[in-house]
This record gives sequence, C-alpha cells and structure tokens, in this order.
Amino acid sequence: MKKTIPILCVLFLLAVSACQAVPTASPQPSATPIFSGAIATPEASSTPPVTIRYAKGFTLAYQDNYKILKVTQPWAGAEQAFTYVLIPRGAEVPAEVGNALVIEVPVRSFVAMSTTYYPFLENIGKLDRLVAVNDATYVYNQSVREKAASGEIAIVGGGMGGPSANIERLLELDPDVIMTSASGIPELDVYPKLQEVGLPVVINGDYLEQTPLGRAEWGIFIAAFFDQEQEASQQFDALVQRYEEVSALAANVQERVTVFTNTDYQGTWYVPAGESYAAILIKDAGAEYLWADEPETGALPLSFETVFERAKDADFWLNPGFAASLQDLLAMDARYAEFEAFQTGNVFNYNARVSEAGGMDYFESGVANPDVILKDLIKIFYPELLPEHALFYYQQLK
Repeated sequence: MKKTIPILCVLFLLAVSACQAVPTASPQPSATPIFSGAIATPEASSTPPVTIRYAKGFTLAYQDNYKILKVTQPWAGAEQAFTYVLIPRGAEVPAEVGNALVIEVPVRSFVAMSTTYYPFLENIGKLDRLVAVNDATYVYNQSVREKAASGEIAIVGGGMGGPSANIERLLELDPDVIMTSASGIPELDVYPKLQEVGLPVVINGDYLEQTPLGRAEWGIFIAAFFDQEQEASQQFDALVQRYEEVSALAANVQERVTVFTNTDYQGTWYVPAGESYAAILIKDAGAEYLWADEPETGALPLSFETVFERAKDADFWLNPGFAASLQDLLAMDARYAEFEAFQTGNVFNYNARVSEAGGMDYFESGVANPDVILKDLIKIFYPELLPEHALFYYQQLK
C-alpha cells in the first residue's frame, strides 16, 4: 500500500493543483470562558429540531431553550472537540454548559475567515451580516468584493493562511461570531490568538468532510447561529434529492469511462485516494477513477512515471492545476502530450468561473452546490445523459 497524506483541503486558490498535507498536531487548548452578561429572561426556542445525516465533523443537539453545537473533528487527527452553546438573546446562561463558548443567537455580525462560508450565508439571506473577512483578493462573490473594496466589509487577515490577524480591528468590530478553520498547528492557526483576547471564535471543519453531501451539510452549522437551521435543512434536503437524482442517471452506465486528476508539482503528482472527496464525486458521476482501489481519504504522492503507467490511456483528465489551455499544460511539462486524454482533447478544468484576480468559484460556492459539480462531471463523461445542461464550474481546455 502506498503511503497517503491527509488532505488539508483545497480551500485556498493557490492549492488548486493538489491538496496539502496536514501533519497531526498536539492538542491545543480550546476552553474559552463563558461570555457572561446575559439577563435572566429565557424564552423557549421555536426552532424545530434538525437532524444531521451526512456530516461527520459536527453534531447539533437541543436542550431546553438552547442549542449545543459540537465540532468533533476540528482538524485532522484532533483529540479534542469544540463545544458552542447557542442561547436566545437575553436568555440566562445555563449553569451546566461548563467551559463551552456561549453565543447569543441570532447573531447580528459575522466574520468569515474562509470563502466557503459565503454561499451558505447567501442561501439564508444573511450575507449582509458579514462585517469582515480575512482577505478579499481571491474572492469570487461580487458583492463581497465590492463591499470589501468600499470598506463596508473589513479586511482583518488570519484564517488558515496563517496566525496573523488584526486583533485591534476585530476588537473594534466586536462581532458576535468569528468563524475560521484550523489545522491544529499553532504557527498556522489564528483561533488561539482570538481566544486569548476573548473574541468569540468558532471552528468550522467543513474541509475535512470526505463526501460532497457531508461537506454541504455544514451549511446547517452556519445557519444555526442565525436560528435558521430549519431553513438550511430544508434547502439541504432539496440538494440531497437533486444530487441523488443526478447520480442515479449515471448509475447504470454499461461502459464506464476512466478518469485521472491533477498534475505533477515539483516532482510529485498528488493523486486523490479512493475515498477522497474528488474520488467520490467521480464515482457518483458513473466513471471509473483509476485510484479508486486505494482505500484512503488523503492524497497519494506519486511520481510522474507511476501516474503515466496507469493513466496514459485514460479517457478523461480532470483538474490539471492552473492550466487554462492545452498549451499551458505543455508549458508545464511537454510529457503531458503523451497522455491519450490530452491527444483526444478530453482535458477539463474547474476554472470556468474565475474573477479578474484569479478567485475560483469552484472553491467558493462549489462546496454548497455539489449537485451542480456532479452535473458538470456527468455532462463531461456522458453528455447524452444531460443534453440540456451547460457546464457551470468546468470547461474543456482547448
């Protein structure tokens, strides 16, 4: 069995060609003192309970008049969980919540340290609650870009790109929630610094989910902070139905096409293992992924020669890094021309929707729309199954 590395997830534009490794880190302190000051006027929540079905990284429970969100997998190899108690505004803080972070909901101001949160905010009509982001350089969402340019949305740094954040500006903004992802590596994470100064930081582990539906279900996690998890759950149920209906179209294909992904990067070709997010999408699209027999969820670091031996005659090549044309691929490595998929023009990349600065919508709204990604893949592999569908995230390289 080949050695695998856990995936850090391609949340960043600059990681489009391959997922990054996340070394297992020692547990970091997660306890944040309860935010006090709430008045004792509790009122029962009118929000019907929501059940989490696909996501493995968080749970949602209801207790009396408050909700308990627990992030059980904040990063790869984590040995700790993060608990958030969501209470109605003006309600008394429950005595039994221990050292969990208590947040009054619905929240009125939200800081997003990842672009993957934007589509979920938009889905529930709460993008206007966004008061700050870590960076707007590679944002695809036009509204967020424009508000960041005008100063309506502040740029505060931090996020998974590094531990540096404008703490002073965040304290001035005094947001109800700062949502970020984490790696468990102190020199990469911003959340410990935010905790130290008492800012309400929430860890979101969506990038660790290996299934498309599991990753999309984190929209309910975000919606819970606005008391709109029921609405998000209904949207998710509709998404599941669309996804399963589309997948069923390709389930009975008799002659399955073969597929490989990514490109060589500095002498190593990182290939998604058979139980990874990318591999599951390809499988659900009815294709034969050439590394489907590798029962891991990470990425396999292989040589060019190893990939070529298995993939030289493959029907399709997906996600070839930064390439926007076949000529771009040749400029990277002339040997790419030896692949059958290159020669037949069956090379497709997820860069059909890119901002002027290079922000790719696939990595932004794609997490909330796996059914659209799946439609794209089926259209690529078996166009006769979806004759009316026009590619949305993907395009054929010319």
